[in-house]
Amino acid sequence: MTAPFEQLGLIGCGLMGGSFALALKRAGLVKRVVGYSKSPSTTEQARRMGVIDVEAPSALLAVAGADLVLLAVPVAATGPTLKAIRHLVTPQMLVMDVGSTKADVVEAARDALRDQIGSFVPAHPIAGAETAGVGQARAELYQDRQVILTPIERTRTALLQRAADTWKAIGCRVRQMSPESHDAALAAVSHLPHLLAFAAFNAVAGQPSGNVFLDLAGPGFRDFTRIAASNPPMWRDILLANRTELRRQSDAFRAALDQLEAAMARGDASALEALIAQASAGRGGWQMTTAKTD
Repeated sequence: MTAPFEQLGLIGCGLMGGSFALALKRAGLVKRVVGYSKSPSTTEQARRMGVIDVEAPSALLAVAGADLVLLAVPVAATGPTLKAIRHLVTPQMLVMDVGSTKADVVEAARDALRDQIGSFVPAHPIAGAETAGVGQARAELYQDRQVILTPIERTRTALLQRAADTWKAIGCRVRQMSPESHDAALAAVSHLPHLLAFAAFNAVAGQPSGNVFLDLAGPGFRDFTRIAASNPPMWRDILLANRTELRRQSDAFRAALDQLEAAMARGDASALEALIAQASAGRGGWQMTTAKTD
């Protein structure tokens, strides 16, 4: 078992940050949690819930005395937040984030932390929920989930290992990728599906008979558009930050959609069925593969 941290400086006491603090506490991996959020009511609620032990009036004061810092803020806020705390970042301090994009986060960290960039271990836990806020925080959020670490050449080896050990200790499966590889992969399997869900729901709801259509929607539409209820500011930042990779995936989706529509336009039943069968077999095989490896 990894040695416990003396103090977690938690910047952002919502679902992701709050769940991380609760998971550390449940695992006996932290002695004290000092938290800061832009909204004082959020920080106060986090203290009442036992997510944090002490409320900090600023991000900098949340970091004072910490040997572990977690940034659970929108990706666009990473740079300003790191600049606000950089004077207290030390070579022994482990600093992580939970952002869904990594190349932009790494660039912001290089600019903000400068000589202390070695203390930063970029992390992306593949976990979350459509409903945000500290009231949804739970210690088991990260259990049996993947977390991707995207170290750079200056990341300190000892801190990278401690980061991996910490995520494993709260139930995660840890993988390492480059920031660029991470963003390419997540554009395909996370960011594009969210983009499509937003568009699909807006397309239906925006029609004159949209309310009638929605009244008739069944489980398929509900499941397909579930992620359209995700946090708007967070996903605005993610889609903008990863827009280059996302456009590549959007082009690939359009090409696949064009194939299906062309078969429909031709009335080519066999071609249409073959495309559907390809997707059906692939999806079925992917389910079996993930079941074996999870």
